[in-house]
Amino acid sequence: MGVFTYEMEVATVIPPARMFQAFVLDSDNLIPKILPQAIKSVETLEGDGGAGTVKQVNFGEGYQFKTVKNRIDGIDKEKFTYSYTVIEGDALMSTLEKICNEIKFQASPEGGSICKSSSTYYTIGDIEIKDEEIKSGKEKALGMFKAVEAHLLANPDAYN
Repeated sequence: MGVFTYEMEVATVIPPARMFQAFVLDSDNLIPKILPQAIKSVETLEGDGGAGTVKQVNFGEGYQFKTVKNRIDGIDKEKFTYSYTVIEGDALMSTLEKICNEIKFQASPEGGSICKSSSTYYTIGDIEIKDEEIKSGKEKALGMFKAVEAHLLANPDAYN
């Protein structure tokens, strides 16, 4: 099994508590509303939203993948941290065993926040992940982040 970790850092003018509320805590409702072409719906299959909860993400029509199942590994509403693992679905492309993700929002000196994320890919056997695949995944995550940011900027009373 190969293990590859990729990190990303994005700054925003949105404070950590508000960004965490929208991007993590209410993402199952918000993302399908603002990006229906990417994510059609999110269903909770088991659990109460805390650690151990399993959710199925149903991607939009014409999207590269159909579904993935994510397991929430940890969530800390005070420290604005969230971790989850992609455990099943066609996004694993028969080459990955799982993808572990960690997200943390921290206050930035300018008054907004910095989102630090880390994704660890666990390949099946000695399969190597192509840089284009990682770049594509990062671009999609960044696009989702920027869509949530734009929604919050356009709706200053949301998630306060």
